[in-house]
Order: sequence, then structure tokens, then C-alpha cells
Amino acid sequence: MASSSINRMTCICVVALFSLLCLAIPALGAFVATSNAQFVVNGSPFLFNGFNSYWMMDVAIDPNQRYKVSNVFRDASSAGLTVCRTWAFSDGGGRALQTSPGVYNEPTFQGLDFVISEAGKHGIKLILSLVNNYNDYGGKAQYVQWARNAGVSVSGEDDFYTNPTLKEYYKNHVKKVLTRINTITKIAYKDDSTIMAWELMNEPRCQADYSGRTVNVRIELTDTNGAYSMFI
Repeated sequence: MASSSINRMTCICVVALFSLLCLAIPALGAFVATSNAQFVVNGSPFLFNGFNSYWMMDVAIDPNQRYKVSNVFRDASSAGLTVCRTWAFSDGGGRALQTSPGVYNEPTFQGLDFVISEAGKHGIKLILSLVNNYNDYGGKAQYVQWARNAGVSVSGEDDFYTNPTLKEYYKNHVKKVLTRINTITKIAYKDDSTIMAWELMNEPRCQADYSGRTVNVRIELTDTNGAYSMFI
């Protein structure tokens, strides 16, 4: 697909995901926070239009292709879009972010570094997704396969939510991404106000439990700044 087509499709085809009106571009260096049921930046309401571009890290692995990411952010900013959702995962395979549990591909991570840095330059906040429910880019099926390869007894993909080994794989990935020091900005991802939110899984499903209770698993991660909690 031509670059111009990617730009047009990226900027408009999933805008419906974020149907709020953008009032203003958030101040650089300011985190998006919550106040009651509202997003705020520096105490003021933060309402936004956004878009979905899952492919950015994958494209940015190649420095010669990074202009495509820059063009999308430039065009999105010009159109008044201020939030982008994109992948911070790619599990298994030669160009993957995580090639095996706890083993990471540095060129791919540097591609994600570029995406975050470039978003910040254009005043765009990011929602970063950390694993896929589906098999594309590895997903929870890859985690299950890794466990099987290690001799762990697993019955299916739903064990991703309950099996201690699989949960540890995932928690380690979350910690690795959040504590990553961006090679361009020199800022840890968790301390970068460009990142508005973390999506712990893309479209989570648990076929064994439709109540949602199994999916709502508390994850505690601790770093030098204290403890922070996440849910999957």
C-alpha cells in the first residue's frame, strides 16, 4: 500500500474509536490524569479525537522507513488528532520485540523509542498496548507456546490468565517495557508524559469465563519509585 494511502487510512478509519471533541493540544511535559470521571491535563479537561496505528513500531525498525511514522503524526496533528493507540508488543519471530521470554530485540525496541519520541514532537499522546488477545504479532498464544516449550503443563490459551509461569512471563514483559529508557529522549517510558495510558491487552477474551472475573487479575510491580498496580 502506498504511503499516502496508509496516512489517509490511519488518520480517519478508526477515529470513531475516540469520539470526543479535542479542545486543545496538551501542554508538553504534562501527564494526562483523571479527576472523577474526566481526563485532565494540568487540571483542565482533556477531550480528544484519536486514531489507531498498530503498525508503527514494526515500520520504525527500519530507519529508512521512519518517515512514514513522522508523516502520520504530522498529518494527524494538523487534523487536530491528539491521541494515538499503537502496539508495544510483538512476540516471537525474527523481527519481534520479544523473541522469547525476557529476550528482546534491540533494533525493534529502538523503533518503539522513535515512535514515542516522534509522537511527543507533534504533541500527540499515546496509548500503548502490551499484548494481543489474537495470534497476530504473537499474542497470548505465543506465551502459551513458550510455556509448553519450557515443559510447563498448559491446557489452552485461557491459561494465560491463571498459570503462574505465563503470568510471570507477562509481568516481566510489562516491567521491561515500562522501565525501558528511551534511547532518543533518555526518559523511562513510565516517566514519559507522551504516554497517556497502557492497554494491558488488545481486546481481551477468556472463553472459559465470560463473567470477566478471570481477566481482571491484579498485577503488582515495584520499582525504585514505589509500587504501581495494573490489571489484565
